[in-house]
Amino acid sequence: MNAPLAHAASCGGIDLHQEQGQRAVFCGLTGIVWLHRKIQDAFFLVVGSRTCAHLIQSAAGVMIFAEPRFATAIIDERDLAGLADANEELDRVVTRLIERRPDIKLLFLVGSCPSEVIKLDLSRAAQRLSGRLAPVRVLNYSGSGIETTFTQGEDACLAALVPDLPREADTAMPSLLVVGALADVVEDQFLRMFAAMGIADVRFLPARRAGAMPAVGRGTRYLLAQPFLTDTARALEMRGARRLPAPFPLGAEGTTGWLRAAAEAFGISDETFEAATAPGRARAETALAPQREKLGGKRVFFFPDSQLEVPLARFLARELGAELVEVGTPYLHRGHLAAEIELLPAGTRVTEGQNLDDQMDRCRAARPDLTVCGLGLANPLEAEGLSTKWSIELLFTPVQGYEQAGDLAELFVRPLRRRALLEV
Repeated sequence: MNAPLAHAASCGGIDLHQEQGQRAVFCGLTGIVWLHRKIQDAFFLVVGSRTCAHLIQSAAGVMIFAEPRFATAIIDERDLAGLADANEELDRVVTRLIERRPDIKLLFLVGSCPSEVIKLDLSRAAQRLSGRLAPVRVLNYSGSGIETTFTQGEDACLAALVPDLPREADTAMPSLLVVGALADVVEDQFLRMFAAMGIADVRFLPARRAGAMPAVGRGTRYLLAQPFLTDTARALEMRGARRLPAPFPLGAEGTTGWLRAAAEAFGISDETFEAATAPGRARAETALAPQREKLGGKRVFFFPDSQLEVPLARFLARELGAELVEVGTPYLHRGHLAAEIELLPAGTRVTEGQNLDDQMDRCRAARPDLTVCGLGLANPLEAEGLSTKWSIELLFTPVQGYEQAGDLAELFVRPLRRRALLEV
């Protein structure tokens, strides 16, 4: 076994460290929990074990008699031992599923650790089933927890959609594409904001229905709504789309920078931009003011988990006055996060990757006021007297945009309030 490695690197004005070693991560199957609510006529079929089924069922909080738009095709001992034809079993399960749920228009076969262990070719299975089940489209992606972090499940899902997106004519007028799963209410808010700015042709990936997926071509300009969509961005650029560099729409500052990137790309005047965004900025500032009193000066430590850590750290430091002890992130995409890195306080320690034991030691030594981490670390740290915030909750909750800025801050205030009540 290789020894853990750690070294510092230069990146803007931050103090960047890179680590290798034991990690604490959730698997990419978790992304189904928010994706299945987004694409309303899609279904996610995990090809995995009973453990996979229990994970999704528990994370989603779905009761056993509900009919959600996800399920698990169980790989059992006969499949693992090679005594059964896994492809025949999969075809049987999918056929029965489509017969039972004729409302399904798009079916995702989601790979897992067990399906990868037995080398089940879900790509070929998806092609075979698409031909057999037309007009139902069958796609596949991997949600395996091997060498990934949990938000990469969404990235893999959206990247799987891109090759089948309609092709926009090269002569078409430029269009704006917002990339990343957002709550419907947030999408509607952004649509109104873009319309007030004068940008009319705005599309979203993923769309709310399988038949409404956006066209993409050389005239497409896209904004990332999430920082973890590396493979999706690469696939879009192969189709001719161009990314608009911007911070991410978290908090008033991030949302303004994100919207401004679109305004500049589409030639919107400063006066129009100011008129369209000023009311939202004012509402966000009003909502943040009381939270600033509670979070100002609080010391915050981020463990690497969701890849949201850098924009969240920027929000906490610049808009709420928090002090950043360490900002851990599973992967730091220098290009996608360039605007965020520039906004971090000079000298902020950012750790890319993880050596879990070393990072736990640093956290214990620092005794931060708030630790943002995955579920697996939260209970042990709480037992040691540290207040924690589950990073996965920041994916389940609408937090983007001006109207959600106060809600985002409140998510960080709650653990501090709970700790204060327990100490009384």
